[in-house]
Amino acid sequence: MNKKEKRVEHLKKVLTAKNIVRERDLNAAIMTQKENSSVSLEEILLDRGLINQRQFDWIRQMTEIGRLERTLPLVIFIFVVIGVIVGKIFPNLVKAMDSMQIADIVSIPIAVCLFFMMFPIILQVDFSSIKNIFKFSKLVFTSSFIAWIVEPAVMFFLAWFFLKKVFASYFPAAVSSEYMAGIILVGIAPCTAMVLLWSYLARGDLGVTLLLTALNVILILIIYAPIANFLLGKADIHVPFMTIAICVFMYVGISLITGYITRKVLLNKKGKEWYNGKFIPVMKNFSSVALLITLIVIFSSKGELIIEMPATILIIATPILLEFFIIFSLAYIVMKKLKIKYEYAAPASIIAASNHFELGIATAVLMFGINSNPVLATVVVPLIEVPIMLGIVRICLRTRYRFLDGKKKTVNVRPTDGKLSSIGT
Repeated sequence: MNKKEKRVEHLKKVLTAKNIVRERDLNAAIMTQKENSSVSLEEILLDRGLINQRQFDWIRQMTEIGRLERTLPLVIFIFVVIGVIVGKIFPNLVKAMDSMQIADIVSIPIAVCLFFMMFPIILQVDFSSIKNIFKFSKLVFTSSFIAWIVEPAVMFFLAWFFLKKVFASYFPAAVSSEYMAGIILVGIAPCTAMVLLWSYLARGDLGVTLLLTALNVILILIIYAPIANFLLGKADIHVPFMTIAICVFMYVGISLITGYITRKVLLNKKGKEWYNGKFIPVMKNFSSVALLITLIVIFSSKGELIIEMPATILIIATPILLEFFIIFSLAYIVMKKLKIKYEYAAPASIIAASNHFELGIATAVLMFGINSNPVLATVVVPLIEVPIMLGIVRICLRTRYRFLDGKKKTVNVRPTDGKLSSIGT
């Protein structure tokens, strides 16, 4: 049975189990699809009036999520392996990359990769939408409070509980504190990159997603360093405040400034249609490539340790894994209680639960060195984040009916064109 046949068989089971299409009609559509393989089964069902547009969109959405669940973790795993192999075969190259620093502070390879991860995201953000935070005060305050106050506190507590209490005898006290430092650094700021993808898959509102992303980029510049300095101190890791602040500016501030200027200039010269239709699709690829290259750079140095220390990696991953689901569940439930619409609640909850692991890794490399224990803790996040976030997206899609007073029916929430509308019921 090939991939297409497996997909049709799976779709048949789902549609019959949910009583969406009668088995007789479904079998007839399958026969037609076999005769004309250029047309998908759901297109035939839609054409015959056996499913409506909402059900068609749902099938396409779940198919895309299933494809990403199979491919994204595999792609990340492949590039992690490539990084390990590079580190093993070319140790001198790795040492050369480690030595490429500005004033012994900023890692040039990491800085370049992070710039090209952040820059395409900044290009998509309309910072003029920040003025809407007062119009959407309920949503913005809830998401920001959970993302910037609750999440760092929860991540700190979970890291302390597992590393200092549950597994206290497994590590020396100093090593536990260093692993805590890495976990803290990735748990402070919400993600500003892949949340656009997760929001799209969850049928979230693009306008709200970009509004929250714009706000979080600005908040990273303002409060990431103070929060990091405070929590690291509580973990018995004392780092000068200015060291963290310089790192944040180098890795985020430069991307923000250049992205904002580029967006403004190109929109004025080329127009919105060219900018969104031609320029942005090309730039999005840079972000993906930069992420994969970052994985190679990081795991060329840390990959061998991860292979040699599976128990340590599992212990580090435990608080991070729990934090994802605790924060998402809290944000999602609070959004429901506040009667915020699903298409706004889903991306806001996903953003609140996400981690800016790129910034966490970069900051850890800057403060402790690429071969340090804090960096080892930070690189655990990209290993587990993709399958976790895809799982959270599935939870959103399966529970979205609860935002219609608990009535289980199809919700017409498609990704929007980025225009903001009112929030509430």
